[in-house]
Amino acid sequence: MTATPPADETAAGPGDEAGAAGTPGEPPEPTEQTEPTEPTEPDSLPRAASLSSTERVIPSWTDPTVRRAADVIGGPMGRHALVGRNRLITPLRVCVLMAIVILIGGWLFKAACIQTGADGTLDQSGQRPWIAACYTDVVPLFGSHELDIGALPYKASWLDNGQVRYMEYPVLTGFWMYLMSGLSHGYSAVAKAVGLPVPLDVAAYFTIGAIALGLLYLWAVACTAKIARRRIWDTALMCLAPLLVVHAFTNWDLLPIGLTAGAMLAWARKKPVLAGVLFGLGTAAKLYPVLLLGPLLVLCLRTGKMREWTRTAVAAGVVWLVVNVPVMLAWPAGWYEFIRLNSERPPEYDSWYFIYATLARSAIWDKAPGADSPTLVNLLSLALFAVACVAIGWLGLSARRRPRFAQLAFLVIAAFLLTNKVWSPQYSLWLLPLAVLALPRWRPLLFWQASEAVVWVLLMLSFAGEANKGLSIYPFINAALVRDALVLMLVYLVVRDILRPDKDLVRIAGDDDPSGGVLEDAPDRFTIPSLPAWWARRRSSGAGDPVGTGEPVAVAPARIEPGS
Repeated sequence: MTATPPADETAAGPGDEAGAAGTPGEPPEPTEQTEPTEPTEPDSLPRAASLSSTERVIPSWTDPTVRRAADVIGGPMGRHALVGRNRLITPLRVCVLMAIVILIGGWLFKAACIQTGADGTLDQSGQRPWIAACYTDVVPLFGSHELDIGALPYKASWLDNGQVRYMEYPVLTGFWMYLMSGLSHGYSAVAKAVGLPVPLDVAAYFTIGAIALGLLYLWAVACTAKIARRRIWDTALMCLAPLLVVHAFTNWDLLPIGLTAGAMLAWARKKPVLAGVLFGLGTAAKLYPVLLLGPLLVLCLRTGKMREWTRTAVAAGVVWLVVNVPVMLAWPAGWYEFIRLNSERPPEYDSWYFIYATLARSAIWDKAPGADSPTLVNLLSLALFAVACVAIGWLGLSARRRPRFAQLAFLVIAAFLLTNKVWSPQYSLWLLPLAVLALPRWRPLLFWQASEAVVWVLLMLSFAGEANKGLSIYPFINAALVRDALVLMLVYLVVRDILRPDKDLVRIAGDDDPSGGVLEDAPDRFTIPSLPAWWARRRSSGAGDPVGTGEPVAVAPARIEPGS
């Protein structure tokens, strides 16, 4: 809901101290605006002017959770405060600063796993990675993947339980790891030469990599903030994130997250080729960015913007091939390792497949005798995801008003996580920027993120085992089920906002689709009937006017008022 300060003829002028600093007090009651107002650049405002609530949404006025939290710092923003006039302390800079603080907290959370023991080597004694919940893939893979000796990914191989193994990550991530190892070796050499303290090689590798990944996340924050427009303060949800503390440096997922956020910003700014380039790079680092081309396909089909989608998809495909083909040709076995591992691995702990098998004491997902892969779970997870994608596509083409890109993107990634046999805990980071844009509601997003942190800690304690001051697997399973329920709740809220756009906070504020680019304000060219409309048609056998059947209708991109 958009809250607008009422007109006040006694408001302080530019020379009045109260007017300049803002008057504390209760926020105004929400009032309706009949016409949306485009965001105004601060430089175009008079010195005494303030951005209105239609140009900058103030969370301490509109969100009850933020309003209560604001009591810690003196309460919600005053009704006479000047908004958008401070050239130094801008919302984007505040969000970036918050993200830096949380990223430092994320490094400190993992720092227990890069401590030096009394013998000068890495100290992992006392079940440290599990008891301290500081486990990160970065540390063990530095040695096991021969990055400590500068081995070239996909070319180098090693024996694991008598089997030859290669780098199992997508190409861009593998070479990112290689680059970080080179930088860490270079830093250690310089530190020795100039007499600086020399950390453990793995500690230098982890820290330098964390700095680089942190910069990519700050880029993702900036991109998301620019897409959010008048709801820029919602970006704080991905900056003050409990999920970021526990998983920022669990793996290398901040690399594709940064690239995907950049791709979404490029699309929002009507640069489809640049968006495709960044989507292609993101897919070369992790699989999930390519999934966002699906929602774009649906929305471009609905609005007749297939030319833009084709340019994006072709650019993404070309870039992915440029990154992958040289490795594919030079070291085919190394390149294929990613595919082999993901086809052969069993369900992971966070997946519902593992939870079901554990609670039912079932071996239903195990490999068949003589098989290399768990065929049943592979086929089932693929089929469930395909069904989910069809349902999301149908929703995108049949909703009475075109869904926003971020909404369908969130639904697709959530469906992938919920149906996939592998839900590594850090994968939940993929949802963060999408959730901010799709569902800017603070309370449910904070509850979901808190549940992710609890899931991680309980999983780590279950790895330690009850004999080593840990826990059994069952507390983790209970927490994972709660987390899954919260993700499903977020999915429900997004679907509700699509079906009832008068509940969509982004559209209530006056935007049609800030992430949509060429889709924004575009009229419908192709739609299909919703399932209720289709069923009503069948029952009526084509008799009568289909009004009231829920068919898609062309809706002028205008502001939707609360309660309308």
